[in-house]
Amino acid sequence: MKKQPCSRSCFVCGRQNDIGLKMTWYEDHEAQQIRATVTVPEHFNGYPGIVHGGILATILDETSGRAVMLKGGPDMLMVTMKLEMTYRRPTPTNTPLTSIGWVVKQSQSRAQVAGEIRLPDGTVTAECQAIVVRPPREIVERWEAEKSHWHVYDDE
Repeated sequence: MKKQPCSRSCFVCGRQNDIGLKMTWYEDHEAQQIRATVTVPEHFNGYPGIVHGGILATILDETSGRAVMLKGGPDMLMVTMKLEMTYRRPTPTNTPLTSIGWVVKQSQSRAQVAGEIRLPDGTVTAECQAIVVRPPREIVERWEAEKSHWHVYDDE
């Protein structure tokens, strides 16, 4: 599977963000999905032993949004306009989780995307539906300086 690029400072993927999750996504073109594995540390809990819902929303926001890169590459990145979360069951900290994202429908300017988080046994603990859109010019211009740091990193 092809690995997607990451940035320096993003909370979810940034390699130089000391408090970030440092996630890496892989493209499964056969399934038309992207996948990442992450173990959320206890300090991101909402209740002891349970991942905070905001952290789960963050993971799914990034994962589902990155699914648009399956067809358009990094230049297709969009920003979230709407995110709807459904929490199916508590998600444990310190447990390997799989985050999966896919495109439901896509055009050049917007996409409907979805995602889910699974436990090692395949149980879905959280899922999302989102609408992502091409960002305004001022955001795209701010990304320009960061593009040279946006690349595929070696496995850690």
